[in-house]
Amino acid sequence: MNQYIETEKQYYMGTVRRQPVVIERGQGSRVWDTDGKEYLDFTAGWAVDCLGHCPPVMVQAIAEQASTLIQTSNQFYTLPQLKLVQILVENSALDKVFLCNSGAEANEGAIKLARKYGRENRNGAVEIITALDSFHGRTLGSLAATGNPHYQANFQPLMTGFVHVPYGDIEAIRKATNQNTCAVMLEPVQGEGGVNVPPADYLQEVRAWCDQEGLLLILDEIQTGIGRLGTLFGYEQFGVEPDVMTLAKAMGGGVPIGAFMCKDSCDVLRPGDHGSTYGGNALTAAAAYAVVKEVIDGGWVDHGRVMGERLKAGLERVKAAHEDSVKEVRGMGLLLAVEFHEAIAGEVVTSCNAGGLLLNPVRPTAVRFMPALNVSDAEVDIAVDRFERALVDAVERVSKG
Repeated sequence: MNQYIETEKQYYMGTVRRQPVVIERGQGSRVWDTDGKEYLDFTAGWAVDCLGHCPPVMVQAIAEQASTLIQTSNQFYTLPQLKLVQILVENSALDKVFLCNSGAEANEGAIKLARKYGRENRNGAVEIITALDSFHGRTLGSLAATGNPHYQANFQPLMTGFVHVPYGDIEAIRKATNQNTCAVMLEPVQGEGGVNVPPADYLQEVRAWCDQEGLLLILDEIQTGIGRLGTLFGYEQFGVEPDVMTLAKAMGGGVPIGAFMCKDSCDVLRPGDHGSTYGGNALTAAAAYAVVKEVIDGGWVDHGRVMGERLKAGLERVKAAHEDSVKEVRGMGLLLAVEFHEAIAGEVVTSCNAGGLLLNPVRPTAVRFMPALNVSDAEVDIAVDRFERALVDAVERVSKG
């Protein structure tokens, strides 16, 4: 395995803090490294592999589409693209879709839509309110929207037009709103920020404020969409409907695809306003359609919700047994985090790797769990057991210095 790690160091830009695991193949919720060691994968490609690795329905769709049509420009219609946008609209509260290649691109498109909407409907307003500890992407526009200086410091000056306020604080949004505000952009649950769940009535209050002031409500569902929180879309958990929604990650089940959707009432983009060479190409659209259809028809949203309850209950038992180490278990559905009293997340993940469980150190004091929606009861129980063993090992190692 070390030879591959050295190859990466020689040829790849050092932009990623990788775990020392070289994954060679995967099936369902399990992966194997180049030494043949098996792991339970509870990162799922950062909440991407919603049906696990290499789900048959997706593999078949890719194989069939690859032998039929892979790419053509968007000056022509293609059937996979049309099937995908139709299933997204018919199963959501939104009316129109633009397909792109990633979550960051989806958010860039949503930002452009909001700015044009503000110019046409709010006397040229272009400012968007976002939340501290948010994460909306690494392109320059989405980076400016992200409310975390850690990601922004090396790339100043950033694009203007964003105001960051504390997450979960409706009064902060009200105070930040002015005549130049066109939209509020939020994650239903903050993922990269540490799996932060807002107060129960927060999004309803934001929705009411946006209605009162004539602002667009943009929900970044890149991590929460397609079943992750226990409903097909995260907004359903909070009893609101967004004007604009962004998707990626689980929508493609592993292929690079994203989308932004909007209500008819704010469908302001016209020919030439936006575009994408590869956006919604036939191959990725066919794969994404197969994934979304299987998630809906296969009952995996409900299954994922039940597995999320099982996983959270298991982690709460670990917390109860190790209260000196574990501060909190939080999250919704199959997007969960365990917060520690001290910055031991890296040590815990190292021990998890050794014990055959892959997790994400989302913060120095927290690890994130985001397994596939079709994870099994047994796999959840094994993961909880491996996590507890790893926690004990990490704490002991840290205590010894």
